[in-house]
Amino acid sequence: MSDAVVRVRMARVEGAQLAQLVDDFRELVGTDRDVSDPAIARLSPDPYPDDEDASRSFQSATRDDLLDRRALDAEIVRTALADLRGDMDTMSQTEAFTEHDLTISPADVDAWLRTLTALRLVIAERLGIESDDDHDPDDARFGVYDWLGYRLELTIEAADELL
Repeated sequence: MSDAVVRVRMARVEGAQLAQLVDDFRELVGTDRDVSDPAIARLSPDPYPDDEDASRSFQSATRDDLLDRRALDAEIVRTALADLRGDMDTMSQTEAFTEHDLTISPADVDAWLRTLTALRLVIAERLGIESDDDHDPDDARFGVYDWLGYRLELTIEAADELL
């Protein structure tokens, strides 16, 4: 089973858009991160909301490592998307919407799942989504959030096929 891979179908335009989201995410969690950004707080939740000292101590001890790991996970996804990137302005519509097999090694699946989930958390923070009631399906801005959920579900289903 060492040559088994997770296969996900993705149009080139989707790959390019996901790669851009991953690049933006890497910038958010990169070395020049702004820890006052609410999205960073959403990515590193507070396990002690009722104890300010314990919360501060925990965040101080774990936040940088957690965000560094998220950046490494995003780099794995970015590398896998390299073949789907391209200049969308010069690409024909047929090229843009032709689906390709994206292969993910079993060792990289968790990085993909964590990255897609983290992207959704950042977008949820930016849109003010805290529960299903906060989601407005008629608002086009929620489309990327929904699409990432769809991509996350497809990746989970493809990974489950290996088990």
